[in-house]
Amino acid sequence: MINSTSQKALLTCLVQVGGAFFACSTSAQNTSELGIGLGGLAYKGELSPEYRIANNRPAVFAFYRKDISIPITLRANVAYGMLRAADANVTGENNNALPLPAFRQASMSGSVLEAAGIVEYNFLEYRNRRDKIHFTPYVFAGVAPFLSSVKTDGPQPGFKVSATRLGFAIPAGVGLKLALSRHWNLGLETGARKAFTDLLDNVSEQSPVLANKHDQDWYFLTGVSVSYTFYKIPCPESYKQNPKLLR
Repeated sequence: MINSTSQKALLTCLVQVGGAFFACSTSAQNTSELGIGLGGLAYKGELSPEYRIANNRPAVFAFYRKDISIPITLRANVAYGMLRAADANVTGENNNALPLPAFRQASMSGSVLEAAGIVEYNFLEYRNRRDKIHFTPYVFAGVAPFLSSVKTDGPQPGFKVSATRLGFAIPAGVGLKLALSRHWNLGLETGARKAFTDLLDNVSEQSPVLANKHDQDWYFLTGVSVSYTFYKIPCPESYKQNPKLLR
């Protein structure tokens, strides 16, 4: 008797939880966003072994988001930004010059165009205007083909080169979304892109002796965005079957 009662109670709870999840998922599937943003793009590699805020160059991006459930959002993202780095800015302890950068004396400048497919995980539900909380932190990861165009220069042989390359990167990072109103949102995001190449700066190809071929390049994108939310209101089946009810 007790087992039967417990099973019924458990089944009732599962049905209620499942129904609530399905309702939330159905509601979330009817929202999407279009947005644009401004930020900074920074490179990490042979000519900048560590991330440096001073290396950030202007970047712009645009995106389309589609909520498939309350926690999960899919995003298509296009970004374009400038790159720069120089051995002259690489120093060791007490700002002393490091031997390899001091000898190489190379610099680079260029740009990256990226198209990314990203999955976001939202920790809070921020669209419900009846709630007091209208923001959520989130984490993201994805895949990102990119096109780089970089010019590298220096006094050493082989360091005067311009190259355009297709590459592949894995973006990952964190962000914050704030719903300013029912339709308008503000976002802040920062993320790293691991590029599966050591040729973003042209150094390894032009002078393998002066580069670490096992240390692949990275670039980082940080930005602020504004977006507009679109809501699709589902039409009940009764109205679909009898359009006269809509009149």
